[in-house]
Amino acid sequence: MLNQLPSKLPDVGSTIFTEMSALALKCKAINLGQGFPNYPPPEPLIQAVNAAMRQGHNQYAPMAGLPQLREVIASKVLGQHGQDYSTETEITVTSGATEALMSSFLALTHPGDEVLLIDPAYDLYSPALRLAGATPVRVPMCPPKEDDPSFRIDWNRIESAITTRTRMLVLNFPHNPSGLTLKPEDLDALETLVSKRPLLLLSDEVYEHIVFDGKKHLSPVARPTLAERTVLISSFGKTFHATGWKIGYCCAPAQIMTEIRKIHQFTVFSVSTPMQAGIARYLREPNIVSELSDFYQRKRDRLIAGLKNTVLRPLTSEGTFFLLVDTQALGAGLEKELALSLTRELGVVSIPVSAFYADPDSPASNHQLLRLCFAKRDATLDQALERLQGVKNC
Repeated sequence: MLNQLPSKLPDVGSTIFTEMSALALKCKAINLGQGFPNYPPPEPLIQAVNAAMRQGHNQYAPMAGLPQLREVIASKVLGQHGQDYSTETEITVTSGATEALMSSFLALTHPGDEVLLIDPAYDLYSPALRLAGATPVRVPMCPPKEDDPSFRIDWNRIESAITTRTRMLVLNFPHNPSGLTLKPEDLDALETLVSKRPLLLLSDEVYEHIVFDGKKHLSPVARPTLAERTVLISSFGKTFHATGWKIGYCCAPAQIMTEIRKIHQFTVFSVSTPMQAGIARYLREPNIVSELSDFYQRKRDRLIAGLKNTVLRPLTSEGTFFLLVDTQALGAGLEKELALSLTRELGVVSIPVSAFYADPDSPASNHQLLRLCFAKRDATLDQALERLQGVKNC
């Protein structure tokens, strides 16, 4: 009987991140693929979590999250974007951004709904939507060109993809994998879209505090007409170099949040109490997140400078802890094959950008681009760069 067990995701296997990380271990390669730092969280944060444990914060937290953490989240978002969320009804602490995304998709989409994803798109979105019964509709960005080394959003194409069944548009900015950030004209385009169609917006902003070159992160919730239909999602794991802690949050108008909490309470109910208490205490310290962009920009610039000694051409990264490199000097072919080759031959792991498309093997998904993660110790970056100097032209 079990041989006939039907799968809800029959075409889904191990992710590219799992595959490349396993190959990294096998080849003893430097892993610039998967997006996790190889340095610890800030020591004061670790001390704050430890103190919370010793002070007795070890039992279930309230379903929506500790009040003191929801308060600092509300204050942070108000200071960033001018949007005032109720701590009682509009903010929920989640088990990482992953759970916030899954709970939002399950709560807000239904069988027959279509949800627009902007390609290249983070690989969680499509299977999560399919589990919710919705249909992902992929809309590609314009790929980088020689005179414009960055992806660009094609708002006309997005509008053309909207049908009477379109329920939601998923945004992910700063964007993984491209590093693109939203501009004021993008928010203008979004306002035009929602004035024509009753769209929900889900804004995945886990890299909100990692934006470079003096720019500021722009969120849809900075515009009242967009905030009233937006679910904002973020991650303390990404912000504080603690991806294994799996602590995130979402903010949304009360009517939307009511539905998300219905799913959240029967998925995890609540998340780690001492970590919530520790993060709440740590976030009250001044300049906690304001220094992150400079910290990561130094790493981005270190990687870019080192790549000048290779045949790999770095593209523009406006945010996140990722940098795309153009590999056209190495000839045509599938990006995944090149990533595998670099791992085996040079001992440096990357992620093919084609993995963020619906069909990674399609020519339309392969632009000779690889993603490198620079959330690593300087010594790790330098060692990887030394190895990458061994890449030869085709």
